[in-house]
Amino acid sequence: MNNRILVVEDDITLNQQVCVLLSNRGYQVDCLHDGEQGLSQALAIDYDLIILDIRLPSMEGYEILAQLRKIKHTPVLILSACGAEQERIKGLSLGADDYLSKPFNLDELVLRIEAILRRVHASHTQAQTPFEIVLADLHLDRQKQLAAYNKETLDITAIQFKLLWQLAHNHKETLSKAFLYQSVLERQFSRYDRSLDMHLSRLRKKLVAVGLSPESITTVHGKGYRLHVQP
Repeated sequence: MNNRILVVEDDITLNQQVCVLLSNRGYQVDCLHDGEQGLSQALAIDYDLIILDIRLPSMEGYEILAQLRKIKHTPVLILSACGAEQERIKGLSLGADDYLSKPFNLDELVLRIEAILRRVHASHTQAQTPFEIVLADLHLDRQKQLAAYNKETLDITAIQFKLLWQLAHNHKETLSKAFLYQSVLERQFSRYDRSLDMHLSRLRKKLVAVGLSPESITTVHGKGYRLHVQP
């Protein structure tokens, strides 16, 4: 594991705890306590992840994030005061990838970090995938954003195409809702959010309309969804 992480947190005790924890887990970690130094370091070095506190000396985390997003897309996990809903919303609107409210469990922090790094890796992997997928009579062209079955073009939305592409790229594999929310809808999964189910239901109807089986997209209870196109 060679991922490099920058921690910008002014609480010396918490900063040290986080840095020791991540170092022990094999990450390369740089630890700072000052906002301006944090921004300078974030711009100078290509980190895999930045853990960023909101309340910092010399420059707030919001300003660091806003300046960073003008130049880089480094994933950022923001730390906010417990119950500070507006801090969370503002941080996410400025381009943060996730947030964690203080006080937090260190094990949860590690899980959040691992989840972000997995999403980044999946995104890079997708960028290296071919532009076309052919499964029997199903043909997807990622460059043209076109999908066809038996040479009949499917009238699907951009999100429905992304959903179908992910399912086809991982043909016969079960993809979790959490993964599909990140890779297709580009947001965190919430048990109360039915958006993915809606898009998938409409996609399934359109596939059936051109001749695919209703079971071509299968719901795997408690796990997610799977595409299986019969030859």
